[in-house]
Amino acid sequence: MSNYDEITSFLGNWGRFQKILFFILYASVIPNGLAVLSVVFIADSPKHHCFIPDVNLTEDWLQAIIPINVVDGQEQKSSCSRYSLDVVLGLWAQGFGPGDVNLTQLQQEPCVDGWSYSKDIYQSTLVSEFDLVCGDQWKQPLTSTIYFVGVLVGSFVCGQLSDRFGRKPVFFITLGVQSLFTFIQVFSTSWEMFAVLMFFSGLGQIANYVAAFVLGAEVFSGNVQTAFSTAGLCLGFSTGYMLLPLFAYFIREWRFLVLAIALPAVVFFPLWWVTPESPRWLLSQGRVKEAEAIVRKAAEMNKVKAPLVIFENYVEENKIEKNNKRLIVIDLFTNKEMRVSSLIMSLLWFTQSLAYYGLSLNTSKLSADPFVACFISAAVEVPAYISAWIALKLWPRRPTLFSFMLLGGLSLLTIQAVPQSLPALAVALEMLGKFFIAANACLAFPCTAEIFPTSIRNTATGTCSTISRVGTSLAPFVFQLNVYFKFLPYIFLGSVSLMSAAAAVFLPETFGHSLPETFEDLQKFKRFRCRSCCSGQKKTSNPVHALETKL
Repeated sequence: MSNYDEITSFLGNWGRFQKILFFILYASVIPNGLAVLSVVFIADSPKHHCFIPDVNLTEDWLQAIIPINVVDGQEQKSSCSRYSLDVVLGLWAQGFGPGDVNLTQLQQEPCVDGWSYSKDIYQSTLVSEFDLVCGDQWKQPLTSTIYFVGVLVGSFVCGQLSDRFGRKPVFFITLGVQSLFTFIQVFSTSWEMFAVLMFFSGLGQIANYVAAFVLGAEVFSGNVQTAFSTAGLCLGFSTGYMLLPLFAYFIREWRFLVLAIALPAVVFFPLWWVTPESPRWLLSQGRVKEAEAIVRKAAEMNKVKAPLVIFENYVEENKIEKNNKRLIVIDLFTNKEMRVSSLIMSLLWFTQSLAYYGLSLNTSKLSADPFVACFISAAVEVPAYISAWIALKLWPRRPTLFSFMLLGGLSLLTIQAVPQSLPALAVALEMLGKFFIAANACLAFPCTAEIFPTSIRNTATGTCSTISRVGTSLAPFVFQLNVYFKFLPYIFLGSVSLMSAAAAVFLPETFGHSLPETFEDLQKFKRFRCRSCCSGQKKTSNPVHALETKL
């Protein structure tokens, strides 16, 4: 097919049509930013210790019955044990006080009467309501993992459904799924019920984000397309993310917080009647009249005159393309034009999601005030996304992806060298690492869209997003590694980031090219080739190989 951007250039890049759609898609991902990381507050663990029933004990014994442990050089009350209540009652009955006995030699027992939770920060959380502590502590990270498994499934299904049924219906259906199941979570009567609902909520969350991205990437063109794919959509997510600690600060009960997170998405459903389908997708399906109708309406909104016939050569070309088989996920890895790119992009998506969500879910541990820590973690993303937009506009893709992953990995690896007397520096390095990783994650969507043709673009984006969700699902457990070594999570994340940086060198260079429409368009991209690998080999007439160059 002739170049879509050239054919529709009469619309201009930034008319009323583009402005309205830009705002709709930007605003539609704000609920994603609110919900995706809400588990930081909903499932946070307040300070707690064993509950002491109403027994006849002096105040000294009530204060001393909880053992004191030393954690990271600081004394704190045990969260999961107490001195045997029967033993303490016996000593009290004999007239002994806490100062009269060696407490460390007394028998200890688990919290058989439950726990007492501090309400200094939260009135209630999922943890305090369903006692997800001590023996059930593993349910805390598993809550996030179940959610992200839902995101994984949603990303996979969304990509294929969107390529088959269109960007617009999948966008609104997944928006409805995330809103509905988030709302039902308010009525959870057990952790198991909440976890199941989390799965279905996650099913719609990032699937909605992916559909919004592809719709905008295919409708916009030029600098607007670049701005939307990076700063536009990602800043919508970070806006929601920055609002999250504000919501959580004023709403300290987890059920009301979930309700507040679920409601904003509802306002977008009436926008169905003003949101267009992607003309690119309609053309790829042979629905030329519908595509022309959308473009003509856009021309009317932008107050420009459309040609009498817009897609004049498409009917004949589409007859040839209709004879081709429908592309599926496996074609990404079996087609020689896409195999290497698919593998590398899958690795990049996996790594940046693992690191991004691992660092984001750890924010409540960075400061005594989780609201401030979460806001800082969210605010760091704003300059990161603006940097990604500038980089996408000015610099080649391959060295940009390599540099951001390299700098992010080095920042995380450097944390272990920071003296304990400088905790602020360690936090600054962690935020610097997140800055580069968030910027790289922002670049992943547009770079993926630039590498794959229209007929499989959303499937490719959805597949990479699905693979990245494997990393996201593992992210809640990354910082559990600190029980073995305090800095092991940072060493692990830094190392995989460096490995991904090395792989990015072998991606095709798409800078300066329009979105590919067909597989033939992929042949215009420059690819990395090692000089030593080529020496002594026979020259090939393959046009893809002929275009390969050295970095």
